[in-house]
Amino acid sequence: MANGGDTELTFWEHLDVLRGSLIRMIAASAAAGVLAFCLKEPLFDIVLAPAGGDFFLYKLTGGGDFSLRLVNTGLTEQFMVHMKVALVAGLLVASPYLLYVMFRFVSPALYDSERRVSVRLVGAAYAMFLTGVGANYAVVFPLTVRFLGTYQVSPGVENMLTLSSYVDTLLMMSLVFGVVFEIPVVSWLLARFGMLRAAWMRRFRRHAMVAILIVAAVITPTSDVFTLLIVSLPIWLLYEVSILLVRSAEGRGGRAETETTNT
Repeated sequence: MANGGDTELTFWEHLDVLRGSLIRMIAASAAAGVLAFCLKEPLFDIVLAPAGGDFFLYKLTGGGDFSLRLVNTGLTEQFMVHMKVALVAGLLVASPYLLYVMFRFVSPALYDSERRVSVRLVGAAYAMFLTGVGANYAVVFPLTVRFLGTYQVSPGVENMLTLSSYVDTLLMMSLVFGVVFEIPVVSWLLARFGMLRAAWMRRFRRHAMVAILIVAAVITPTSDVFTLLIVSLPIWLLYEVSILLVRSAEGRGGRAETETTNT
C-alpha cells in the first residue's frame, strides 16, 4: 500500500498508520460522547419525545391524548441509560469523521476508478442508513410505542414501561431499519458483480412481498394491520427502487463491456 506517492510502506509502518487512525477515531468518538453526555436535557428531549402526546406524528394521526409513563426500577439504571444513549449519540455525530479516517487509511490501496466508486458507495450507504434511522424515529417507533403503551389485557393492569426497555427498543429498531434501508445499495453492488438481475427481482416480486410482510411482522412487535402496512410500505418501495438500480447497473455493465470489446 502506498502512502501518498510511490513510496511503499513496510508492515510495521502500516501498523503505525492504523494505530494513528484508530486513536483519532476513538478520540473523536469519546469527545462527541462526552459532549452528548453533558447535553443531557436536549438529548433526552429528543429520545423521549415519542413517549409524549405532543409528538408531531400523534397530532397528525389524531392521537395527541397519548402519554406513556416511564419508570426506573434499578439504582444505576438511569445513569447507565444516560451513558448508553450518550455513547450512541456520540458515535452518530462522529460517524462522518470516522468514515473519513477509515477511507483515508484504505484509499491508498485503491485505483482511481475504485476510489471514485467507493466514495459514492459509502456515501450512499451512509445516507440510506441515516434515512432508515430517521424513518424509524419519526414513524415506526412512535406507532409501536403508542400501540404497545396503550395495550391492556385488563383495565385493572396499568402499563408502566421501564426506561431501559424503552431505550433498548428504540436503539434496536433504529439499527434494524438502518440496515433494512441498505437494500438498494446492496442490490446495486450485487448487480455490479453480476450476482443479481432485475429480471429475477421482477419475476419473484410476489415472493418478495411475502418475505417483506414476514420481515415487517418480525421487526415490529405489534399485531395491528395499520402498523404492519406502515412498516411494509417503505421496504416494498426500497425493493422497487432496487429493481431500477439493478437495471441501471446492468446497463452500465453492458456498455462498459461493449466499449472494452471494441477497444
